[in-house]
Amino acid sequence: MEQRRCPDCGVTMEPVPVRDGESMGLSIATGERGGLLGKLGFKNRAKLQGVCCPECQLVRLYAEEE
Repeated sequence: MEQRRCPDCGVTMEPVPVRDGESMGLSIATGERGGLLGKLGFKNRAKLQGVCCPECQLVRLYAEEE
């Protein structure tokens, strides 16, 4: 993942794990899928990557296409 800077403090944000209550990584649906899988109702997904500012504790989530 690329380095990101905090929009408030300007310092480099640090990667943080993003998990649900069962320690599974989070993802979001990003759109329809083509072909047979699309006909079965599957959608494209993106994993969520988290970053946190060490100064002000701002947390941001970014979607990374799988």
